[in-house]
Amino acid sequence: MPRPPTLSSPYTPPVTPAELTRKIIHIDMDAFYASVEQRDEPALRGRPVVVGGSPTGRGVVAAASYEARRYGIHSAMPAARAVRLCPDAVFIRPRFDAYRRESRRIQAIFRGYTELVEPLSLDEAYLDVTRSERHNGSATLIARSIKAAIREETGLVASAGVSYNKFLAKQASDMDKPDGLYLITPEEGPDFVAALAVGRFHGIGRATEARMHELGIYTGADLARWDVAALQTHFGKRGPFFHAIARGVDERPVQPRRERKSIGSENTFARDLTATDEMLQALRPLAEEVLDNLRRRGLSAETWTLKVKYNDFRLVTRSHTAPRQRLDLDAIMQTLETLLARTDAGQIPVRLLGVTASALHEAGDEAEQLDFTW
Repeated sequence: MPRPPTLSSPYTPPVTPAELTRKIIHIDMDAFYASVEQRDEPALRGRPVVVGGSPTGRGVVAAASYEARRYGIHSAMPAARAVRLCPDAVFIRPRFDAYRRESRRIQAIFRGYTELVEPLSLDEAYLDVTRSERHNGSATLIARSIKAAIREETGLVASAGVSYNKFLAKQASDMDKPDGLYLITPEEGPDFVAALAVGRFHGIGRATEARMHELGIYTGADLARWDVAALQTHFGKRGPFFHAIARGVDERPVQPRRERKSIGSENTFARDLTATDEMLQALRPLAEEVLDNLRRRGLSAETWTLKVKYNDFRLVTRSHTAPRQRLDLDAIMQTLETLLARTDAGQIPVRLLGVTASALHEAGDEAEQLDFTW
């Protein structure tokens, strides 16, 4: 196992004055799709509700109520497995028009507090309330007020995380779900991250988590022992970001009207890959990570790109565009296998593989027909 560079003295995160004064809120609607269905149909309240595809077909779960989650049901799970876990679950086809309508109402509430709103998907957003004068500038009181306004105006429940940067605000919103409100102060940030399992870091998917475990990195404290150069060697351009968040530092601003152009994942291997079967095996967790990211953001993608870097450092990409491509792992893997066959992989050793989804748009009718078919 590689030996991480160790720090010669206790590390003090370099928190800038701007970061100390920044007040960020992350709002995440609780079981959003399922909660809309339960609100609109009183007979569903208190029952395990699954929004998604038919349990008798190839559909997947888009959302599950908290009653259904108690059975282990979660988003992106095959609907056929969900019904085995909970035979009494009520399966409902998604109504994306209804979810988009509620999302617009919620976004309007946010903008009553600040114009610095960065939507991530239909059901979550970052807010920068640093300069808000509401509630005497208290971010915690503002978050509580937003939660109350959402409940009063829509009948839905949200969780909120409050902190001095985006990474920690996102982590905080997951702490006390459902109907949670959690604060992480600048003094608490580094210790909070140090105790956190890397698998719970927002931005670290299952493939990256597995790679970190191979390197002996299980917690934020483990990650903080690695310097930037070492993390870049193993995780490429994400290395500096991992280095910073391990110390509770995230200088990314809230970006209003942010439009995501692509979502990708890649891995540089400790040894070159020579067999195509081995490459396809390595591509699977990367594709899974991208799909999970798309689903969390309520997005669909029309273009998929395979990135291959040979052992002589030559880089090639191959892309496929299909407006009505199914967004399930097996379908994407078939696409990637076809793209891989259009490269010299298998003849020339490969040191890096990557998967990128682009031509992104909100998951609407295409998702209804492709991901959640009945």
